Amino acid sequence: MLLAFDTATPHVTVALHDGERVVAEYASTESMRHGEMLAPGIADVLARAGANSRDVTAVAVGVGPGPFTGLRVGLVTARTMALALGIPVYGVCSLDVLAAEAIDGGLDEFVVATDARRKEVYLATYADGLRTEGPVVVKPADAATSVTAVGYGGLLYPEAFPNTAGPEHPRAAVLAQIVVAERFELLDPEPLYLRRPDAVEAHARKKVS
Repeated sequence: MLLAFDTATPHVTVALHDGERVVAEYASTESMRHGEMLAPGIADVLARAGANSRDVTAVAVGVGPGPFTGLRVGLVTARTMALALGIPVYGVCSLDVLAAEAIDGGLDEFVVATDARRKEVYLATYADGLRTEGPVVVKPADAATSVTAVGYGGLLYPEAFPNTAGPEHPRAAVLAQIVVAERFELLDPEPLYLRRPDAVEAHARKKVS
């Protein structure tokens, strides 16, 4: 079974895929509580499928772009599980997860825009089922377009993205399907930050001479 989860947005999403279909899916009801919600989400999908961790044969994880804290929770969990169980772990750009669901909904040429905070968005462009540009982090005004925008970033900045459609946040069920079908590029489980985290290590104090 493939266990998939994404923590690149304020919400946690988890799914379990048995190789043919998604058999259980979980979405957190609370935001910005990745550390508290991911483990219960994993336990929930396993329990509803009548499975346990030993039945998991691979892990899929969204690698962002997204905030440092949320991504770290998901990626550390994915790598830890893979190491403990001796199974592979696959990373997928979280914007590709949104794009896949939009494509399945009938969209062809569009952008995916998610909230990057600091009044910026994470942005990627898609056409003919492929990512053609991005991801980048950019000011909404610099990315303004009349092309349909998918993702919560488009809803946050309607003046830059007047035409919106499709999902607001990535779903682990779609992430799992991407990995099973190898629909988009599969990545190493490393965070796609696009910019430095807010918290940085303090510089060592200079010695007083």
